[in-house]
Amino acid sequence: MAGVTDRPYRILCKRLGAGHAVSEMAASNPRLWESEKTMRRLNHDGEPAPVAVQLVGADPQMLAEAARYNVARGAQIIDINMGCPARKVCNVACGSALLRDEDLVARILEAVVRAVPVPVTLKYRTGWDPQHRNAVAIARRARDAGIAMLVLHGRTRADGFRGAAEYDTIRAVKAAVDIPVVANGDIDTPEKARAVLDYTGADAVMVGRAALGRPWIFREIDHYLRTGETLPPPTVEELRPLLAAHLEDHYRFHGSTRGVRSARKHIVWYLASLQGGAAFCERIMRIEDASEQARAVDEFLCEHGARYGGRLCYAEPRLH
Repeated sequence: MAGVTDRPYRILCKRLGAGHAVSEMAASNPRLWESEKTMRRLNHDGEPAPVAVQLVGADPQMLAEAARYNVARGAQIIDINMGCPARKVCNVACGSALLRDEDLVARILEAVVRAVPVPVTLKYRTGWDPQHRNAVAIARRARDAGIAMLVLHGRTRADGFRGAAEYDTIRAVKAAVDIPVVANGDIDTPEKARAVLDYTGADAVMVGRAALGRPWIFREIDHYLRTGETLPPPTVEELRPLLAAHLEDHYRFHGSTRGVRSARKHIVWYLASLQGGAAFCERIMRIEDASEQARAVDEFLCEHGARYGGRLCYAEPRLH
């Protein structure tokens, strides 16, 4: 979710029901801490608690120092990423590549836990590949190191995001340790969240890709888990101010020039699957002015609402 879960998007998701939102991956290398990109990723001004910073790296002492640096700047939770499957991350022995070296995993977790007075959590995958699923062994070493919570994606690094997530390993991890376990992977409806919780015994679920263009999934899941009832989808009149506020916050955070470009992906996720949305999103790619971009989005939604009686009408059936 690097490049997606910036501060404006985290605040929006929390406002729409997410109980916890973690920053984009931040490098543990101190030479990068003052770079514009890293400083922006570590900007939590005005973000509702808890503030969770996700770190990536492979050197125990460097990660420990990065954790101290972020706690001194307001981080209330440190999250260690051992789940990213991206080649550029794994090629430098970070992210899910670390799962091949359980001793190094333990040293990293022990160093970070000792370094800071706040909870340290671990996000990881079921293993390096399907022949080497070692999530239970990692979970036990994480518990022994003092990790406060595990977030487990139901795929190996070799799987990437292909195929279906499997939950048997998450279930086994939950049975093996007495610390909170969060299930992640392919949770895209409230009903799926309920089913995964029931099957795995996990304490919570984490949603990633299913929230792209659909941040209200968090309130849908929360409501369904509490009541068993399904919330109706948002109307056009609800989406208009929500998306306008998201874009305004996005431009303010990233600057108008960078913001208008980085906002395009969010607009596509929100609107491309609506009737007429694909053609509109082709046009949005050519707009370089933030005010013009925001105005075009609102005009499209106004026209869409007028055409379809205030409903969001999708070109193809969707889950929400």
